[in-house]
Amino acid sequence: MTQVRQAVILAGGNATRLRPYTDRVPKALVDVGGKPILEHQLEWLAAEGVEHVVVSCGHLAEMLRRHVLGRAFPLRVSVAVEERPLGRGGGLKYASRALPFPDEPWLGLNGDILTRFPLEDLERHHADSGALATLGVTALKSPYGIVDIAEDGRITGFKEAPVLPHWVNAGVYLFEPGMRDLLPDLGDHETATFPRLAGEGRLGAYEIDGYWRGIDTAKDLKEANRDLRVLGWAA
Repeated sequence: MTQVRQAVILAGGNATRLRPYTDRVPKALVDVGGKPILEHQLEWLAAEGVEHVVVSCGHLAEMLRRHVLGRAFPLRVSVAVEERPLGRGGGLKYASRALPFPDEPWLGLNGDILTRFPLEDLERHHADSGALATLGVTALKSPYGIVDIAEDGRITGFKEAPVLPHWVNAGVYLFEPGMRDLLPDLGDHETATFPRLAGEGRLGAYEIDGYWRGIDTAKDLKEANRDLRVLGWAA
């Protein structure tokens, strides 16, 4: 098993659902627990042995570029600026061309998630599976409370936002080098590439055993701030 040394972070979206926080800063620079989402991600990746990250930029790219160039990080960070919106799959493909080790596996990471788990476990699972790409998945938590109803129509109880028996794409990917050529130049890999690989039996899943939260709305941001305080990860 080869330790993965490189990663792409997708940080080019407009993040309209997180307004007004993203009116003036890109989503990756929105503050959570005293530091930008991007910096939480970089610290985690560095701690897990990743050496080089390429940040794919689009919306407010110049601000993101200045932020990256103006700070010291525990790993090397560069930026790839899209001249026009390429979509998530196109952004991954475009930024991956700037990775320093083209013949080695690489990670892809959505720029709007907070997660911490042992990357070594993902790498081992991926290597053992023989998949071309492995998706990190996480259990789906209901955004609503659940009402239990008996056959006669009586309510028997309530469950507050339970974990459901389904899995969702966690926005963490491990790709073999050959994956780059299969990504779309323009569009979304989740609709263009992944279904095809799944049909060919070349797409694996890794169940994340650790912290994960997507930050898509103001409610997510509030809950993430609470999480980081409880976990002691806030700055």
